[in-house]
This record gives sequence, C-alpha cells and structure tokens, in this order.
Amino acid sequence: MRAAVLGKPISHSRSPDLHLAAYAALGLVGWTYERLECDADSLPALVDGLDDSYVGLSVTMPGKFAALRYATEVSDRAALVGSANTLVRTERGWYADCTDIDGMTGALTEIGADFAVRPRAVVIGAGGTAMPTLAALGTAGVRHLTVVARDRDRALRTFEVADELGMAVDYLPFEASPALTDAAVDAAVTISTVPAAASATIAAAIAPAERVIDVIYAPWPTPLADAVTAAGGIVVGGLVMLLNQAYRQVELFTGLPAPKAAMAAALDDSR
Repeated sequence: MRAAVLGKPISHSRSPDLHLAAYAALGLVGWTYERLECDADSLPALVDGLDDSYVGLSVTMPGKFAALRYATEVSDRAALVGSANTLVRTERGWYADCTDIDGMTGALTEIGADFAVRPRAVVIGAGGTAMPTLAALGTAGVRHLTVVARDRDRALRTFEVADELGMAVDYLPFEASPALTDAAVDAAVTISTVPAAASATIAAAIAPAERVIDVIYAPWPTPLADAVTAAGGIVVGGLVMLLNQAYRQVELFTGLPAPKAAMAAALDDSR
C-alpha cells in the first residue's frame, strides 16, 4: 500500500519520517510514503491520477481548502473549520478529515495550560491554521478568545467559528501594543499561527506571556520562541503538533492504533 504527503513546497516535510516509522513498527511490509509536490489548483488532477494502491494522503499548505472541496465525504470537524489535511480512500471516493485539530490538542496538553482557572486564549492570525486551533481550544474549555489579525473583515469567519464553539471573541489589530501584551499575559495560552517573519514583528509584545505555542517547526527556534524563552515563558513548537496530528492520520490510513513511541522516536532521531 502507498500513502503520500501533498504540498508546495514539500521537500522540508517531516511527515515521511513519522509515517514510515509507524508502518515499520506496525509490521506493514511494503507500505510506502512519499512526498508529492502539489498546489491547490493541481490537487484534483493529481489525486484523480493516483491508482488504488494509494490509501491515504496527508495534505499541507496550500492544498487544505482544495482537499476539503475535492472530498466525497467530509467529517463534521473538517466541515466546521473549512479545511482538510487528510484524505482517506473509501469505496465511494475520498474521505476528508482535519487531524490538525488533534495536533493542536496535543500541543495544548504538552504546554499544560489550565483553562479551568483561566479560560482565555489569544490566537495570532486568522487563516487556515487558526481554524483547527479554535476547534481544539473550544474542546479544551476556552470561553474567551482574542483574535489578532491584520484585517478584521477577513477574520470574520474566525469569529463565526468561535461563536459556534461557544467562545466570546474580541479583536486586536496585528501590531505591537500594550493591549496585545495585556491579552497575552491574561491568557492561559497564546498561539501564533502565522509565519515566523510575521510573528517576529510582534514578538516583544507577546514575550511576557506565560505559555506560547508557535505552529512553526522549520526554522526553529523562531524569533517569537526566542523572545518568550528569554523572558522566562514556556514555548511549544510545531513539531509537537506535527507528531500529534500524524497519530490520527496513521490510524485512518491503516485501521490500526498508532505506535506513538516509535513515531516520537523517529522524529527525535531525524532532528
């Protein structure tokens, strides 16, 4: 059987390390996992051209919205967040799911945020990665969310999803300000879903936060991660998310429990 990760650029993807380690640990002889360069426009034709030996696809940017549109069946959570990072072959076509939510849930567990005491979070960015983040935060018990974005109008879908998840929302512009610092300090966790260069421009304002998740894993550490660490805060990076989202993908592709220890070891060995 075969699986692959689709994206552009794709050469940096660490997903093959995780999936191949999982298949070996599960004793799935002959299973392969490859990188396929593919943008959003070319995704339908590429997937149409794959033979029946392909049982599952991981989808990274910029194809997550296209993957959701392409799918024959869609999980409720993928429909809620409006994107899919996972396609699984079925008898009727392709099933779409968003295991990015599992990735963020794992990062929240890793960082130890206590939402029972402080049910507040800050999310930097309002793009595709922000939506699965909101889903994980809602499940974790966050009840008040601050969204930091360059354009309030473009963040409206973020507000809608937060409302569906039972979270009150306020908005801050994407700029270093005392208001941003106050929000980050008050929150149980601040999560950056934007590129490293973008978060660097507001890193000083976020640095006093107690706990920060940065979805980036290459290059690492990011300027934001450095700023928070230097100020004494706790930072979790994108590799934790990558690992936790891959667990569920492996289970969807193989129908077997993910060998978590083997996958985590593979990520450590490949650093």
